[in-house]
Amino acid sequence: MMDDKRFWLGFNLVRGIGAVRLRSLIEHFGSAESAWNGMPDELRAAGLGAKTTARLVSLRSDIDLDLLWQRVQSQGVKVLTSEDEAYPARLKEIEQPPPMLFVRGEWLPEDEIAVAIVGTRRVTAYGRQITEQLAAYLASNGVTIISGLARGVDEVAHSAALSAGGRTGAVLGSGVDRVYPPENRALADKIMRSGALLSDYPLGTAPESSNFPPRNRIISGLAMATIVVEAGETSGALITAEFAAEQGRDVFAVPGSILAPQSRGTNKLIQNGALPLLSPEDVLQALQLGHASDQRAARRALPVDEIESQVISALGSEPLHVDEIRSHTGLPVEKVSAALVMMELKGMVRQVGGMQYVAVREVQSGYSA
Repeated sequence: MMDDKRFWLGFNLVRGIGAVRLRSLIEHFGSAESAWNGMPDELRAAGLGAKTTARLVSLRSDIDLDLLWQRVQSQGVKVLTSEDEAYPARLKEIEQPPPMLFVRGEWLPEDEIAVAIVGTRRVTAYGRQITEQLAAYLASNGVTIISGLARGVDEVAHSAALSAGGRTGAVLGSGVDRVYPPENRALADKIMRSGALLSDYPLGTAPESSNFPPRNRIISGLAMATIVVEAGETSGALITAEFAAEQGRDVFAVPGSILAPQSRGTNKLIQNGALPLLSPEDVLQALQLGHASDQRAARRALPVDEIESQVISALGSEPLHVDEIRSHTGLPVEKVSAALVMMELKGMVRQVGGMQYVAVREVQSGYSA
């Protein structure tokens, strides 16, 4: 797979080939390598347009994939494709997840218990105080804080999570080797020691304004819910909230003064159905994360085994009785029961009464964009 990643890196550089087209190419050719080396007529037969085919043919004659891979490796950057087990599971659930992610630091399985905190760059004293309290409380309760490393609310959220001894992930609108804004480089270094920098943009990509809306889709996709602390009427944080709603994730908004420009966006979100956030406990309660720290510890100490994988595959958001789970999996009822006890401890499933269970992996939204 490591050799194959070179070809994913190549496709990542071709304008016009995104998640859908790359998946189609791999399905048609059987592998990224075969697709990369496909003849022009084969590429067109696989659904690639003439202009995109020409760009691919031109690029692959000019680029040395071995040198490109060496450059990534030399900078300590990890490459995760959507086919990797280590690819963030929650992000994989969204429609058209990014085909690949570049990671500096460590993205761990426990980071699936995550909440995004976003907001204005022009944060007020009120917004700063709320962000610090929220991020510190959630982080100290075992929740990874996701944000975008921008000035204002983002940087406050990352810093507060780290100060509380928690984990945090920053999704960049640039390559992971191009930290922006530059004054947050020291913060980025700290994040890499207790979390990760993530991006789907190739190394060296500059932080152009057009990169940030797609970046926001990844922020919400990594998180169980998105909290907007302060946002003006045209804030990029509102884009993140909209993506979260489309992805079926909860959206929380911190209410503020109707006279404050920084609260117009959040108050509007609440008016449109977002959950008003009145205390940090609201988040844990809504997401059923009251024991997130214990669940995280259990997942670290007791990794998912084959039986648990079969059980979780059988479960969804609709309750299933133990006997139905046994029927779906073909496993003995005693093994199903034992697995469910352990999975409930890990926070993977929830009993809803009468020996019926649901999977704890999809969060239904209380906000409709």
